[in-house]
Amino acid sequence: MFYETAKNDHGLPHNPFKAIVSPRPIGWISSLDGEGRANLAPYSFFNSVCDRPPIVLFSSSGYKDSVANIDATGEFVCNMASWDLKDAMNKSSAAVPHGTSEFELAGLEMAPSNLVKVPRVAKAATALECKHLQTLRLKDLNGEETDSWVVFGQVVGVHIDDSVIVDGIVDVTRFRPLSRLGYMDYAVVTDVFQMTRPKV
Repeated sequence: MFYETAKNDHGLPHNPFKAIVSPRPIGWISSLDGEGRANLAPYSFFNSVCDRPPIVLFSSSGYKDSVANIDATGEFVCNMASWDLKDAMNKSSAAVPHGTSEFELAGLEMAPSNLVKVPRVAKAATALECKHLQTLRLKDLNGEETDSWVVFGQVVGVHIDDSVIVDGIVDVTRFRPLSRLGYMDYAVVTDVFQMTRPKV
């Protein structure tokens, strides 16, 4: 089949776009507002974009609290959402009034960060402390502004639970990171395989 996204004439009961661009890692973003209140929200449009220096991004549909907080304070933490924290991650995705602590809502303990003021999820196997680089409001092909915002941050500190390091390597099967698929579907990493890049 083929369909044009402008027409959305795929004839399916649900838009397949997000199911095709998958799996997507979940950036579980913690931030602080200007009054020092903690916010926590998962974003499935998230990834790393380079490693020298290490930079991550996440995209928000709408100028939500996470974006506003980061623009105001210049800091955030990306916590790893994993299998054992899936229910808490889902609870933290609820649309709640500004100022509500998703940490409390999801029953999560906060832990202090080392280089930023923003707290991290204490039980997260990994967490990336980030300093804000820029926020972009995306435009479409017609040059019209969309209601999608992309936040870039440089990773300045990395937390790794020692229990997931095996023979000097982070073993993702130890903490089973979650990924987002299409619709209401998620996946979890339980198996890995290696391929060596060929020499020509």
